[in-house]
Amino acid sequence: MTDSPNQLRERILVSRCQAGDQWAFEEIVSTYGPRLRYYLLKQLGSPEAADDVLQDVWLDVYRGVVRLRRPDAFRAWIYRITRDRAFRVLRRARISCQLADAADLAAPDVEDDGFAAEDAQRVHAALDRLPPLYRDVLLLRFIEALPYDGIAQITGCPAGTVKSRIHHAKRLLRQEMKGRKDDE
Repeated sequence: MTDSPNQLRERILVSRCQAGDQWAFEEIVSTYGPRLRYYLLKQLGSPEAADDVLQDVWLDVYRGVVRLRRPDAFRAWIYRITRDRAFRVLRRARISCQLADAADLAAPDVEDDGFAAEDAQRVHAALDRLPPLYRDVLLLRFIEALPYDGIAQITGCPAGTVKSRIHHAKRLLRQEMKGRKDDE
């Protein structure tokens, strides 16, 4: 399997970072900064909290990149750090990171068709109302386009569990969007 130019560029940047190249670290920050901030904003709901956590993430990355054994694992590694930091803040705020009740999951099946472009704002608003664990897997899968095994690495759970969470998260997202549409 051949690496894409972006993957190759990322591996080179990570290797250069590990060798102490400050410019390479700045490139990584400019590449991942907006994406990680969006992820944190969706998880934490507050721009200030997202910015605070992002500062901590960059500090962890800066200190820990030299210990990263495989530069090609960088993307999963940085999202794992970001996710762990976000969930630490959520736990401190006593926001439950538990799965939804089984009753929430017993909704009737809805046809699995995609969302239209004009629904994007409603989708992003509905994401904010999902439990953090479900919001997490949807962001990683559909915003960051990570494969199931990459999400499994980040979340620390088996790929089957990731697939199950995504399935249930999509169902809850549809319910949330349908509920809001009915209220309008």
